[in-house]
Amino acid sequence: MKALKFIIIGFVFGLVLTKSEAVSWYRIFEMFQFHSFHMYGIIFTAIATGFIGIQLIKAKNIKDYKCLPIEIQDKEPGSFRYWVGGLFFGLGWALIGCCPGPIFILIGAGFFPVILVFIGAIIGTFVYGVLKNKLPH
Repeated sequence: MKALKFIIIGFVFGLVLTKSEAVSWYRIFEMFQFHSFHMYGIIFTAIATGFIGIQLIKAKNIKDYKCLPIEIQDKEPGSFRYWVGGLFFGLGWALIGCCPGPIFILIGAGFFPVILVFIGAIIGTFVYGVLKNKLPH
């Protein structure tokens, strides 16, 4: 039953993304065509929320759900791998019309062709795992 709180949080997150139309292919298409601020507003809100959350975790020494301290390691300064990773992520997002999070929401909402996208994500994750040691990190 400990997992119930995480299931509820996931359900609420999916509901918020659905109601805000963040999982809508049309909204994503609008964003990549620079025709609407809608998705950019959602993304900027997520960035601000994450920034504030991290600052609160650091300032208040907030612990995780197991009461262990949360350690946030510094990232290395911007590098080539972040640009390449962002490029692949953005291209995939533009071509498919959804990023990894909404895949589950769209399947749950009955958009079953997204199962192909899910399978592609699994294959891509597997390929990365195989090639990880050969890639520059």
